[in-house]
Order: sequence, then structure tokens, then C-alpha cells
Amino acid sequence: MKRQDIKTLGELRKSGYEPKAIKEELRDNLREKIRQGIAAFEGIHGFENSVIPELERAILSRHNINLLGLRGQAKTRLARLMVNLLDEYIPIVEGSEINDDPLQPISRFASDMIREKGDETPIAWLHRNDRFFEKLATPDVTVADLIGDVDPIKAANLKLSYADDRVIHFGMIPRANRSIFVINELPDLQARIQVALFNILQEGDIQIRGFKVRMPLDMQFVFTANPEDYTNRGSIVTPLKDRIGSQILTHYPETVAIARAITEQEARLDTRQQESVYVPSLAKNLLEQIGFEARESEFVDNKSGVSARMSITAYENLLSTAERRALKSGEEKTSVRLSDFLGIIPAITGKVELVYEGEQEGAAFVAQKLLSEAVKSVFTSLFPKIEKLEKAGQENAYKEIVDWFFAETGFELADESSDAEYRKLLDSIGPLEDFIKKYQSETLKEDRYFLKELVLWGLVEYNKLSKDRVEEGFQFKDPYGSYISKL
Repeated sequence: MKRQDIKTLGELRKSGYEPKAIKEELRDNLREKIRQGIAAFEGIHGFENSVIPELERAILSRHNINLLGLRGQAKTRLARLMVNLLDEYIPIVEGSEINDDPLQPISRFASDMIREKGDETPIAWLHRNDRFFEKLATPDVTVADLIGDVDPIKAANLKLSYADDRVIHFGMIPRANRSIFVINELPDLQARIQVALFNILQEGDIQIRGFKVRMPLDMQFVFTANPEDYTNRGSIVTPLKDRIGSQILTHYPETVAIARAITEQEARLDTRQQESVYVPSLAKNLLEQIGFEARESEFVDNKSGVSARMSITAYENLLSTAERRALKSGEEKTSVRLSDFLGIIPAITGKVELVYEGEQEGAAFVAQKLLSEAVKSVFTSLFPKIEKLEKAGQENAYKEIVDWFFAETGFELADESSDAEYRKLLDSIGPLEDFIKKYQSETLKEDRYFLKELVLWGLVEYNKLSKDRVEEGFQFKDPYGSYISKL
């Protein structure tokens, strides 16, 4: 008989069930996963050798945990994945507000029911997915919200004193007994509310309206905090900090490859969008490079951080830009172009916190600047560095391309040109094809046009070409040739 088929306390006792604290439950299940070589935190990239080992050590140590890091560093995701380390089902006294263990009841309701019904006490089973509770700390959170309050109506109806625990209306924390309870952005919680958490973490009792109620709640607390909050909005009070066993520092992806894996996993894409829009590998790298540039930019507040959500939403915008272009030109399929990256600017401007200089320049300018810096970084990783060629007096690898533009009056790439027109225009630059064959000969055929466009944008960043925004696209010119032709 499955344990979930057990319906009474008597049957539960006969089954050999033994109560287990939630921290022991997490520890035992993690031990088993480690022994079998099974990943406990699947879908988390870049933390394999840093955050996850520390988190596993904290769980094995039965600690309450504080995840400290900037926004968009998967802190809440880690906490939610801890649910997978819980037993699939646990028994509770049916009707209990605080998930009483039938063999170790702590509420008056459960104790009275067991005293009255004995082995016939009804048992219910709680799935692990129902054992995760989450609360965002905001300044308006009260003790009543988290811990509970006296219900005067209940006290009057039952003719009980306010000191009687039967008149308590339980808050979120007691209702999350035997569960994982996450408080996000802990420093935002008022100091007096943090103080109310002391006894729950250490002594196992709660105080409501001055009345102390002995209630050894069985909880796994996980807190998240942003280092910036410690100075800007609040702090974690010292006695509470002292009762949190492990503080674990999270971080952003350290490589473009890891950032790509996160974006591709998290982006919410329509199936038709995925089938109709091809994204060159280089375009994905360029997109992630924008995030790396933002974290180093003089215009962006690095204390606030640049969330991984920026790359995710930018990726969604990028595909939507290409999809919209294809729909307007009546094409079934298309490939992402570098000019499509203009469509991700709204995803950047809403995700970065600017310093004073950035505010002066404007969010749109900063977004364009980040794209330019990303193009420059990717360009120099693929092709000869222009400064080195000029300093060493070597043959200029870009001379034929630049000369081609010197002879042309103007070269315009329209934003919404058809794929055939787009390819024809880029193919018309003869030296560009030879350049790609020489330096990036292994590039996939379907990625070559994006690479060609990248060369043009890269030469603009090094002032070898000029790029002007016209009404329907970009116009590339030799920066000096157009001036001389006018003369």
C-alpha cells in the first residue's frame, strides 16, 4: 500500500513512519543525490564550481541560508529548486492550518483532535510542490502578515483570553510549517519585523501582541539580498544575521558561452518564431557581449548590476524584430541581421540603472553605445586588430574594402529589405567576400551575411567607414571619399 493511501493515524503508526525535521529531510535527500552523481540544481549554469557547492554544504550543515548577490543572479531560482530535495509526500493532520505532523503535533487544533479521535484521526498528504512559500520583503509588511495576530472575533465567540493560542490567526510563516520559506530582498524588511524573526529561527517560539506562544516551527528559511540594499534602503539587523547559518555570494556568468546557455534556456519563444527565424551563432555572442559591456560601462551603475533578464528579453526582442520584418516582406523564413539589433534597445533601456553621466546622455544613447562597444569587442576577437597593423607598418588587411567604399558614392542597407535584396547588396562588395574567406573561412554559409555586416559595423567603430542612419536603414560610406568627391 502506498503511503498516500494511509488515511488514519493508526494506519500511519503501523506503516513505520517516523517524523523527520525538514532540514534532515533536505540533508538526507541531498546526500543520496550526491552519492548517485545526480545534479541537485539542474538548469543553473555557471555556478557548478562556486555557488552550488557552497549551497550544498549549507544544506548538509542544516543551515538557514542567505543568498547575497546583485539582481538577476538566479537567487530565487536556486531557492525554488530546493523543493526537489524534499520527500514527495509528507503526512499532516487533516484540517491543520500549520501542517501538523500527526506524530508530533504542535497546534492546539491537532493535539485536541488526536486526543479526541486517537488512531481514527484523519490524515492528509502534502506534496512537496505545496511546501514552498515566498514573500517579497517590502516596507509595508507587518508582523501580522508574517507571524499572525489575535482574532478578537474568535476570542469573543469562544469567550477566551487573548493569551489563549486558540484565538490566533496564523500568518504566513506558521502556515508554512515543515516547508521552505523564502524572504526576498531581506534588507527591505523593517528592523522591527526582522527582530520578530529572531525567536522563530533560534528558540522556536512566536510572540503576538506581547503573548508568547511556544510553537517549535519546523522551517527551512532562505533569504535573498542585494548588496546595494545594505546602504541604500536598509540592512540586515545583526542578531538576525547572526542566526543565519550560511551566507552565499552569487555572481553573473563569467563567459559568453554560459550567458548564452542561460538566455537560450530562459527565453520564451513562440514555436513559429523559432521555426521561421534563424539566429547565427555570432549574433547570440554579440547579444551576450552587450551585457558584459554594460557591467563595465562608465554610464551604468555597476553597484546595481545588470540582470541576466536583460539578455533574455533582448533575445526575445531580436527574434521578434526579424519575425516582423519577414512578415512585412511576405517571407516564410529569415535570418537575424545586425541591423535587427536596433529592436533590442527597449529591452536595454528598461534594464540598466544609469549613473549621473548616463542620465545626462540619455538611456537610448547608452544602449546604442553598449551595442557599439559589443560590436567592437566581437570584431577584434575575429579579425586583425587595426591599431596593430597601423603601428607595425604592415599591409592593411582592410584596404581593399575601404577602397571599394571610396569609389562608391553610398551603400545603403534598408531595414526591411527582403533577404534576396540584403544578400545581393552585401555580395556586391567584392573585397568583403575575399576578406571573409581569408580570415573566417570556416564560418557556416548561413552565418556569412551576418559576419559581412559585422565587418562593416566594426570598420565604422575604428573610423575606417562612416555609418549614417537614414530614414529606412543605414548608409555606409568612406569617411573621406564623400568629402573629396564634393570638392
